[in-house]
Amino acid sequence: MKFIDSDQIRTGINKAASQQIPFFFAIDYEMSEGLLIENPMDQSEILFHFNGIDNIPSLTINCQKAELSISPIPIEEYLTKFDVVQQGLKSGEIEVVNLTIKTPIITNIDCQEIFLRSQSPYRVYVPGKFVCFSPERFVKIENGKISSNPMKGTIDASMANAEQVILNDTKEIAEHNTTTQLIVEELSSIARNVTIKRFRYIDRIELSNKTLLQVSSEVEGELPNDYISRIGEILFSLLPAGSITGSPKIMAKKYIDRAENQPRGYYSGIAGYFDGKTLDTAVLIRFIETNNGNMFFRSGGGVTSESICEKEYQEVLDKIYLPFV
Repeated sequence: MKFIDSDQIRTGINKAASQQIPFFFAIDYEMSEGLLIENPMDQSEILFHFNGIDNIPSLTINCQKAELSISPIPIEEYLTKFDVVQQGLKSGEIEVVNLTIKTPIITNIDCQEIFLRSQSPYRVYVPGKFVCFSPERFVKIENGKISSNPMKGTIDASMANAEQVILNDTKEIAEHNTTTQLIVEELSSIARNVTIKRFRYIDRIELSNKTLLQVSSEVEGELPNDYISRIGEILFSLLPAGSITGSPKIMAKKYIDRAENQPRGYYSGIAGYFDGKTLDTAVLIRFIETNNGNMFFRSGGGVTSESICEKEYQEVLDKIYLPFV
């Protein structure tokens, strides 16, 4: 497994795509390093599953009941981070920011087993680094079109009238509107006729102990005729993903650095698979990283000036789960 810098990934993607060579890639949030594997179906070190396409070998799955315990940071520590981004929100420098935390976890199954058992549209396993079971697409490029599905707004489906509550929540509406508009603006910089095809639709995410409702939208535009040889530039012009930074993106990133005060690494970066014609990519959320035998779950949520600290803290804890029974 060889990690390379972002310039090598960008130029490598351009070259492979223009020659219609299948590839898999991953890039970290800071855009400092990543992976690029041509003909990824020929190897089984880095495992992935992208919307039904995978390179998963025939392995025996451990069927023991999964156990998960977490040691979340105290709410007082979260409040310190929350107050930092609130300064930017109340000053008007930012409209929404994605604030994330790192939570130590203990589970009785390893990362490969988590990958094999997970039920999610996008899964990635990099030994010694991380396992990810993401529900969120970054962009899809197919037949001259680029589409994105920003995901903003989460609620426990067991709550009374959960769907109506999340769709009518003024804070969630503001967060989703701002993020979707950011995606429209970013796609408009590289594509024509950008439109919102679906707005604030509901996805159900089945967890080991509950069901979450997640609110998404779909934005689509038309790429220039030479897009296939420029896929690397197109991707990197959109990074990092707007749904996990905020708006305006440059200023949101500055507040993220101040509040989180640690690198995200591959968490909230992106990964993707190109089959020779179509590229599908995912935001690396719902993410467990490993470090010297220790495991940490990374989770976060969008914060606006209307956010309540206790609710945001609970949301990042609700997102700590294993996506299987």
